[in-house]
Amino acid sequence: MKDIKRFFRGNQLVNIPKKEKDKVLLFDYLITFFDKEIIYTEKEINNILREFYSDYAILRRYLVDFGYLSRESDGSSYTVIERKVIKK
Repeated sequence: MKDIKRFFRGNQLVNIPKKEKDKVLLFDYLITFFDKEIIYTEKEINNILREFYSDYAILRRYLVDFGYLSRESDGSSYTVIERKVIKK
């Protein structure tokens, strides 16, 4: 796994990478802060992500869009999606 520290200053994400492969690297890291056995509220997701980046809402949306989190249609709950790692 490539070093993701280049995206951070301390524990704060400097900016969201533009390249998709770098985004995936970032999201692979961020999802490790969530437990796949827990059903989260939006507020709980936000509280975890705000530790890394002030625009936590965009991180939440990316995690859903990239298939790391599943969201109920009414936004009431989120769960971690088990992802398969494809080695090249």
